[in-house]
Amino acid sequence: MSIQIFGLPVSRGVAIGRAVLVASGRVDVPHHFIDPARVEAEVTRLLTARDVVNDEFDLLKRDLPSDVPTELAALLDVHQMLLQDEALIGAASDWIIERHYNAEWALSAQLEVLARQFDEMEDAYLRERKADLEQVVERLLRCLGRDETAAATAASDMAQSDFGGDEPLVLVAADISPADMIHFKRSVFTGFVTDVGGKTSHTAIVARSMDIPAVVGARQASNLIRQDDCIIIDGDAGLIIVDPSPIVLEEYRFRQRQSELERSRLARLRHTPAVTLDGERIELLANIELPEDAEPALESGAAGVGLFRSEFLFMGRGDNLPDEEEQYNAYRRAVEGMKGLPVTIRTVDIGADKPLEGMTPSELRHESVLNPALGLRAIRWSLSEPSMFRRQLRALYRAAAHGPVKVLIPMLGSLQEIRQTLEQIHHVQRQLTESGKVWAPCELGAMIEVPAAAMTLPLFLRHFDFLSIGTNDLIQYTLAIDRADEAVAHLYDPWHPAVLQLLANTIAQARAAGKGVSVCGEMAGDPAFTELLLGMGLRSFSMHPTQVASVKQRVLRVDTRRMQAIVPDVLSADEPEQACQQLLSSMGASLAPKVASAA
Repeated sequence: MSIQIFGLPVSRGVAIGRAVLVASGRVDVPHHFIDPARVEAEVTRLLTARDVVNDEFDLLKRDLPSDVPTELAALLDVHQMLLQDEALIGAASDWIIERHYNAEWALSAQLEVLARQFDEMEDAYLRERKADLEQVVERLLRCLGRDETAAATAASDMAQSDFGGDEPLVLVAADISPADMIHFKRSVFTGFVTDVGGKTSHTAIVARSMDIPAVVGARQASNLIRQDDCIIIDGDAGLIIVDPSPIVLEEYRFRQRQSELERSRLARLRHTPAVTLDGERIELLANIELPEDAEPALESGAAGVGLFRSEFLFMGRGDNLPDEEEQYNAYRRAVEGMKGLPVTIRTVDIGADKPLEGMTPSELRHESVLNPALGLRAIRWSLSEPSMFRRQLRALYRAAAHGPVKVLIPMLGSLQEIRQTLEQIHHVQRQLTESGKVWAPCELGAMIEVPAAAMTLPLFLRHFDFLSIGTNDLIQYTLAIDRADEAVAHLYDPWHPAVLQLLANTIAQARAAGKGVSVCGEMAGDPAFTELLLGMGLRSFSMHPTQVASVKQRVLRVDTRRMQAIVPDVLSADEPEQACQQLLSSMGASLAPKVASAA
């Protein structure tokens, strides 16, 4: 029976495929297809892991002390029974044979199937056996992980094989961390569904950067959807359709084809200069997470990188954080990849919905921190860890010797933080000079994402070369809303009058001071705001590479002088979004994205 599940639309488009359910604790399990020629070897790899784990259980039972409770020995017997059960190993082998999943993925897929069956059992004792099954699978996964040679061969297969079965696959999970999203960035999945999250949570942001449909905040989706269900993800409406009827399926396939045609038309604008009807040249920049993202940024027609989120180099590393050399090489690759275009690199912004696993200070890990968004994050964390901060700064200034680099400091809010940051920068510059290392000066910018910063702009304009408005956090802190919490996501409102007034005031003051100002939050890549931001005087937008063409299309059709005239009316309105739409309609500006005639 077909069912519908509603969530928050965070990445536009339609995805149709088979559901792959992944538990939060197993998101980092390798997920890739194997070459058909390696199916038999991969099944053997799984069976070998089973035998190894079985031997481990035999050894554990043999070495049990004589006074150990009999229940423990019985528990080991249960684990061995589960290990030999065809419902686990046999069915996992079928995933390898029929769908060409690698062994780890096949095990995880079958675990989700069996876990659902355990959950539905009426007998409490039997339901509790799910934990035993999970422990057995974890042992198998660890054993497979120790098989480094086979893992390397499988990774090679992943790079060489494009086998994907008969249908695309979509990922369904309770939650996906930012680090895990990066893990999946080059994966086989064509869409995402999560139970939790908000429109500007970093799971949503990375999904948009991947240009794949995604719905978050879908509450019970991971419980209602079963492994291998056919589902539709409607990224425009925030709708998931499970087991759709043939008529509905065909309708959405038609929409997919229309979307692909629209993208191909927009692609024609890639090399068209972003110049408004009245001759204003607009800078459209790209947001990236990793050095290799420089290539799609160039392909999108971006004029540079307006935000390199350096924290993604640190995530999922445990105790093995990148040292100065690793960071330097990563930043240099991004700089060289942009072929002379400017690259703005933000210093590490961890905390809140981007925790740094295993290496955050005790305050970040402590359970008493009820709201990490208000805790030790971004520049606060960097200043609390000066040795780490200096390593990153040295790497940044060294990378600047290979091309134009701008350094961006996140979440500054006070003169004390500004002074401490500048002291660290001057200290690093002296260190580099004294050590004889090659480095180059960088423009220094401040992110305006705390209301306190937006309300004391003259202070920031005196100390920094440029400003970058992070609208995601600015909205969050202005409206006192946790943007990663789906329970209050409906209150997250970029059209709120207070938000728009802070934006307009920041842009106006920066321009009056002759300082560069850009918007690097999600509003920059939303065509619904393009005309208004241009009217406010914004001339630099930074967004996901996939959004550049859509925003450029709007830019090409705008007369900024006419837009400037509507800004006071929008800012003074009780409902700015409706006022903006009415004013644009009266001026003949279309709100529906269409390809510019120049294309």
